Amino acid sequence: MKDTYDFGLVGLGVMGRNFILNVADKGFSAFGNDLDAEKVNALIAEGGNTHKVNASTDAKVFVEALAKPRKIMLLVPAGKIVDAIIEGLLPLLDKDDIIIDGGNSFFTDTDRREAYLAGKGIHFFGAGVSGGAKGARLGPSIMPGGNREAYQHVKPIFEAVSAKYKGEPCVAYLGPKSAGNYVKMVHNGIEYGLMQLTSEIYDLLKKGGNFNNDELHETYSKWNAGRLQSFLVQITSEIFAQDDDLEAGKLVDKILDKAKQKGTGKWTSQNAMDLGIPVPSIDIAVSMREISALKEERITADKLYDRPTVEHMNKASIEKLTEEALYFSFIITYAQGLHQLADASAEYGYELQIAEIAKIWRAGCIIRAELLADITTAFNANKKLSNLLLSPSFVEKVQNTVASARELVAYAAKNGIPVPGLSNSLTYFDAYTSARLPLNLIQAQRDYFGSHTYERLDREGVFHTEWEQ
Repeated sequence: MKDTYDFGLVGLGVMGRNFILNVADKGFSAFGNDLDAEKVNALIAEGGNTHKVNASTDAKVFVEALAKPRKIMLLVPAGKIVDAIIEGLLPLLDKDDIIIDGGNSFFTDTDRREAYLAGKGIHFFGAGVSGGAKGARLGPSIMPGGNREAYQHVKPIFEAVSAKYKGEPCVAYLGPKSAGNYVKMVHNGIEYGLMQLTSEIYDLLKKGGNFNNDELHETYSKWNAGRLQSFLVQITSEIFAQDDDLEAGKLVDKILDKAKQKGTGKWTSQNAMDLGIPVPSIDIAVSMREISALKEERITADKLYDRPTVEHMNKASIEKLTEEALYFSFIITYAQGLHQLADASAEYGYELQIAEIAKIWRAGCIIRAELLADITTAFNANKKLSNLLLSPSFVEKVQNTVASARELVAYAAKNGIPVPGLSNSLTYFDAYTSARLPLNLIQAQRDYFGSHTYERLDREGVFHTEWEQ
C-alpha cells in the first residue's frame, strides 16, 4: 500500500466523500481518512470496487499510503478542528509535503497556519470549494491560494475534478498566502446578497402580483433561460414546484421563515468595514438573517402595528419590473464584492486578477451565472478596473434597468413590503454615481463638536473653524 495513492483527503462527510470519488473518477488514486469507521467503510463500499479508492481510520496508515510529496486535503469544519488535524499529521509528514484546507476557514487563520507550517518545511494553502455536495461530486469551482510551486503538484488533480465552462476548468491559482480562502469568503458574501435579493423579488411577486407557486415556478424558469440565468434562479424555480411529502400543498409554504448562517457572510461584511469598502447589499443580507431569527418578536410586533393594504399590480407589469430590478441588483452585488476583492488584493498582497476570479465562478459554484461571462470580459478589457460600474460595457445594462428598481423600491415602501437588499443596492448606486454627497455637513459637525478638522473644495490643506456657539 505504501506510496501508491495520488491524493489524500481527511474528512469523509458528504462533501469529502463526494470530492474523493470525483478525484477517482478522473483517474487519480485517492485515499481517505476519518475517525468515524462508518464513514470510512461507506467510502470503501461506494468507491472501492469501481475506483482506486481506499480509506482508513488510522492516520499513520493514511499518510504512508500516499505518494510523495504527499497531497493531503482537509474537508472539515473551520476552526480548532483544522489545527488539531494538522498537529496529528505533522509527526507523520516529510519535508515538502502539502496540506490543503478546503473548508471555509477565516483568512487570517490560513495565514497563521501557512507561516507555522513553512517553518517545519510543510507547504500549506487554503482552497475554497464551492458547489455544495453535488458540486463536489460532479465538479466544483475551486479557489486555491498559497505557495505557487506547491500548487503545481495539485494543479492536474484540481483541474481534472473542477467544473468546466465551455471546456475551461473552473479553478486557477489565485495568489499567495490566504488568497484562496479570502476569495471564497467574498464569494459567500456575494452569495448572501444574491439570495436575499432573490427572496425579496419572490415576496414582491407573491404579495404585489398575487403570483401562486405555479406562476412563480414558470416566471423563475423563464428568467433562468434569459440574462438572469444562474444557479440560484434555477433552483428557486425548482423550489416552487416541489410538493410537500407530508401533506397537501407546496413545500416552500411550510418552511419556517428563519434563515441560518455559518458566518462567512458576516466575515465578508466585517472585513469590508475594516478595509473601508462599502458592501451594503451584503451587509443587509446578513442583517436580514439576523432579523429573521427574531421570529417570536416579529409575531408580537406584527400585532402591534397597522400595515398598509397592498395595492396589487398587473401581473405582466410586476413581472417585467422584477426581472429588470433583479438583474440590476445582481450587477450591483457583484460590483460590491469584486470591489472588495480588488482592494483586499492591494492591502494583503494577494495579486488577485479579478477577471480570473470571475472566470472560475462561471460554473460549478453557488453564485455561477451567465452574467459572470460579461464580468470576465469587462475586467479583461481593463485589468485595473476598480469597480464594475466604471466599465463602459456595464453602463447600458445598468441604465436600462435602474428605473425598474426605483419604481419597485417606491412601491414596496408605500405598501409595507420590506426590500432592504433592493433598496440598499439602489442607494449604493445613487451614492456611488453622485459627484456631490452631503457629507460636507458631517465634516462640519465633526469639526464643530470635536475639532476633527475638514478639507475644502477650493484650496489645499486641512482646516479647523472656531464655530460660533
